[in-house]
Amino acid sequence: MNAQNSAAFMPDEDLMNTILCDLKRTVREYATAATESACPAVRRVFNTMTMDTLQLQGDLYTHMSQMNMYPAPAKALRQDVDKQLQTAQQMQQQTGQFVQQKTGQFGSSAQNAHITANGQHQPSHLM
Repeated sequence: MNAQNSAAFMPDEDLMNTILCDLKRTVREYATAATESACPAVRRVFNTMTMDTLQLQGDLYTHMSQMNMYPAPAKALRQDVDKQLQTAQQMQQQTGQFVQQKTGQFGSSAQNAHITANGQHQPSHLM
């Protein structure tokens, strides 16, 4: 297809926006596939595909931004970014603790006792 036919089909900006949206969707699907893969080799393949697609998406975004086809997002306040980061870190920590509890990594004593602020074990029925 030559440049003349391409322009008649769809303006470049619309075409690039369509491709950009498709790349974003593809990244989500690859990430989902990676998280659902039971086979480590398959998981690695999907991780690689995710990263490659993210790179391609970033390159396309940069090109579109340089051509003023994609407006830059509004600047975020540092305090808002810090708050979101803190919330995500807390959620990650809570999730890790939950998984450890459910997989028995704390040992059997942790199931029957809680550790107090001074580090001493206290039976759960006293709490």
